Amino acid sequence: MTWEEFTVLTLALVFDIIFGDPQVSYHPVALIGKMIAAWEGILYKGEWSPLLQRVGGFILVFVNILPVVVGSYLLLKGIKILNYACYLLLSAAFLWGTFSLKSLGNAASEILNLLSQKDYNRARKSLSLIVGRDTEHLEEKEIVRATVETVAENISDGIIAPLFYFLLGGVPLAWGYRVVNTLDSMVGYRNERYLYFGWCAARLDDLANFLPARLTAAFIIAAAFFWKKDWQNAIKIVLRDARNHPSPNSGYPEAAVAGALGVQLGGLNYYQGVPSLRPHIGDPLHPLLPVHIEEAVQLMRLAVLLFYLASLAFVLLECL
Repeated sequence: MTWEEFTVLTLALVFDIIFGDPQVSYHPVALIGKMIAAWEGILYKGEWSPLLQRVGGFILVFVNILPVVVGSYLLLKGIKILNYACYLLLSAAFLWGTFSLKSLGNAASEILNLLSQKDYNRARKSLSLIVGRDTEHLEEKEIVRATVETVAENISDGIIAPLFYFLLGGVPLAWGYRVVNTLDSMVGYRNERYLYFGWCAARLDDLANFLPARLTAAFIIAAAFFWKKDWQNAIKIVLRDARNHPSPNSGYPEAAVAGALGVQLGGLNYYQGVPSLRPHIGDPLHPLLPVHIEEAVQLMRLAVLLFYLASLAFVLLECL
């Protein structure tokens, strides 16, 4: 990692801390979603054989990742030649668009505030904006569980993973990851439509998140250590329960958070009315309470801070 990359990372985090996730209709992720949907309309044919659907899904991945990675690389390279200061600012702005630290914390805090007011209907509606499960009939404990789970999962998917790929390959690779993640969220389902067509996107997302998820768990455990939470239990639960999650990666940050807070995650969820029973992660050392939402957010912030300090340490080591 170079000082240039560290400067871009710092500026991007400052932008996020000040402004949060930009709420605009032309947000790059929204534009990527529209591009994916347009290509899906061309490439998906339900009457095709499983093999041809897999081929179509592979092409879908290729035609969406390539222009984003190559386009952002060429654009930033051209700006760098013209004006270095503009290059740094634009790179930081592009990187800022790949993660959402402040907005995730704010969304969780809004749910916590509504629970403190016993406004469960509005809490369920706010929760529905950040989770995929049905929320209409959730009681307080299940609202808390869903919020803690999505905060834990998004520490990796929504923050650490894109920053990890930025450190590996700059802004273009960070956006490459974001395209992969968006593809998975749109077509990576095991249902009749996407079982074969979305296979490539789902497997690529699993591969892309393999290292970041485990790295995130390590930073959450470190955050628990410095915050004097139960970091030893966090290690225990990660080793024991991380593989309980249906996803090969999401269980790692969830297990780390569950262990650090001494709570149990997992259980029965409903998706469009269809029940989905997931194995438990963690032990119920403490009953799930609204305060655990705040504690999960604090773990998230501290884990990201430690990731940032680790990045600084790498820069300083390279200077020696």
